[in-house]
Amino acid sequence: MDYPILAPLLEGVDWDVHGGAITTYGDWPVENRQEFAHSGVARLPIVKEACESGKYNAIILLGGGEPGFHEAVEIARPYGVAVTSCAFSQMHVASMLGNKFSIIDVAESHNMYYYNLVVQHRMDQRCASIRMINFPHERPGIGRDRTLHGEKAKARAGQHSDAVEEAVIAAVAAIEEDGAEVITIGCSGAFWLQPFLQERLNALGWEVPVLQGYKTAISMAKMMVDLGVTASGLKYPGDNPKMWRRKKVF
Repeated sequence: MDYPILAPLLEGVDWDVHGGAITTYGDWPVENRQEFAHSGVARLPIVKEACESGKYNAIILLGGGEPGFHEAVEIARPYGVAVTSCAFSQMHVASMLGNKFSIIDVAESHNMYYYNLVVQHRMDQRCASIRMINFPHERPGIGRDRTLHGEKAKARAGQHSDAVEEAVIAAVAAIEEDGAEVITIGCSGAFWLQPFLQERLNALGWEVPVLQGYKTAISMAKMMVDLGVTASGLKYPGDNPKMWRRKKVF
């Protein structure tokens, strides 16, 4: 999604895109823990096949909730392939830009899944809050009067968008009330908000960067390749490591 925005980051890069595995939970966008678990398992064979092909030195997992990220890193590390994802990348870049960041997200169930990602990435001391704009995806038996897709079309046509307005309100509250100094976006379905939200915050006088998951994940993958590094073999040990630790501390 949003290739025109990402194209400058991919200039000079030999890249492919995989459409992903067929969903096993249904044909609607992923939003809760069960659906993320299905998606994570489904994408791992694709990651392994890409690593075994020998064609790539980095893999970028698309999607805001990054299902299967740690497992993908574990698969890819022995091949010397770097793996990045959207939540992981946004949080780490945000932590370099300010003391604390807040996440703008779309649905209650997605919020709580993302909450676990913040803790899992050890960012609970750097994350000020998750602010919700309440634009859940359509689901079986549950239609929506307001959809992210529809809001995106309005915003890009120069029309009023409730999603943009609510994102601005949420971001300002995160800054004023929660202490956020950087804003990130949770769900990939809402990544399109980034330029609109950045422009509105700038107009209000808030000199606060707004990050976008795809951009940060691509940029971090390029950085890892340039540095010649992948994940630590201590965090992601292989099946029979030559060296092992007698104790893990917290």
